[in-house]
Amino acid sequence: MSQNNNTSSPHVLALPYPSQGHINPMIQFCRRLSSKGVKVSLALTNFISNTLKPRSDGHVSLVTISDGYDEGGFTEAGSVDTYLDRLKTIGSSSLGQVIEDHVGTSHPITCLVYDAFLPWALDIARVKGVCGAAFFTQACLVNYVYYLVYHKRLDLPIVKTPVEIRGLPLLEMRDLPSFVDSLGSYPGYLKLVLEQNCNLDKADFVLVNTCYELEKEVTDAMSKECPLLTIGPTVPSFYLDKRIDFDKDYGLNLYHIDANHTTACITWLNSKPPRSVVYVSFGSMACLPVEQMEELALGLKQSAFDFLWVVRQCEMDKLPMGFIDEVVNKGLIVTWTEQLEVLANESIGCFFTHCGWNSTLEALALGVPMVGMPQWTDQPTDAKLVEDVWKVGVRVKVGENGVVKREEIVKCIIEVMEGDTRLNFAENAKYWKDLARNAVCEDGSSDKNINQFVSKISSS
Repeated sequence: MSQNNNTSSPHVLALPYPSQGHINPMIQFCRRLSSKGVKVSLALTNFISNTLKPRSDGHVSLVTISDGYDEGGFTEAGSVDTYLDRLKTIGSSSLGQVIEDHVGTSHPITCLVYDAFLPWALDIARVKGVCGAAFFTQACLVNYVYYLVYHKRLDLPIVKTPVEIRGLPLLEMRDLPSFVDSLGSYPGYLKLVLEQNCNLDKADFVLVNTCYELEKEVTDAMSKECPLLTIGPTVPSFYLDKRIDFDKDYGLNLYHIDANHTTACITWLNSKPPRSVVYVSFGSMACLPVEQMEELALGLKQSAFDFLWVVRQCEMDKLPMGFIDEVVNKGLIVTWTEQLEVLANESIGCFFTHCGWNSTLEALALGVPMVGMPQWTDQPTDAKLVEDVWKVGVRVKVGENGVVKREEIVKCIIEVMEGDTRLNFAENAKYWKDLARNAVCEDGSSDKNINQFVSKISSS
């Protein structure tokens, strides 16, 4: 571990990859550290800071770095490769300056917690003499698959399935992360996820946004390769252990949320019987093809259940003509809402989700069964965990041309909402909910790991 001659309390600088799905878990980890007496600063890009003008919550300080695209952010770059190259070049210099600016102050930075998507940040930590902790925002299973591919213990292209890896369930092609399954589809992102491992052996800590109980076998397997500390789930304390009074939401949204929409959603949900509503959301990035939007819309319309569907404004024109008026008596369609508040409402019977890791953890933490319709990246693997490991839901079967048909959508909703296995899904959801909450409670597995992390950075 890098040594720092400063004898004051530790000061952690947290560097997330600048997207919503990576910023949220990093903020939550920062708040956990703050609640244990650690000074924490969160680094946001100039673009995010200038656009959203976020304010500190009084517990986590905010600092800014440049990604080289201060005016337009990622969209200004034009491509993934271009953005990542400039982020590395400009971001390295900017990050180093932030650390340098704190030298000689009452709270010099002593530890850099960096998103594993940004392995170059560890080099900056080394140069500046602070310890470095890689922070993985995805499931341990996904991280381990990438680890094995990077170290050539799982060769690409994969030509034979199922893939059998000690500590993991058998994986068919459709269970693997899409960057591995559909080789060549997103070369920039494949390079990004594999290079998380390029200097992992040099990190002082490897932190993973999961809890040991959720992924026991694969955590044990990967821990033999590089010691891990599971520190999740990174869901606001209000929905878990309630030990952090101020931690009731993520606090930073890259997308506009109209508070009136959330109020309207909760009012509508409160008018419905318990466990009677299907909540549908595909996160902040997924863009469904027009044909898939139509099949999903008609499937929801044909099902016997009320539904709340989040359709981003940019996706609204993909809905069938007149659909909103046709379902006015059974469906509420909004452009965005506070997902945690919705999932916590007792009227929700299941979550129809893309199985993004943050959404999956939120559903698990709140005990909500799921219907998984994964789209890309880690989502197919998360859906595998939902259906075959935790057994808290089902995964849709994809039809011709990669489209999930309305009949399949109706079938899966029925299975989770009222089928013979409904009670099993509900019981399993409660089981994992309790384990996830216990992990972050005092002396839980994640709480102990966070305490261990704090103890080590305090003594370095």
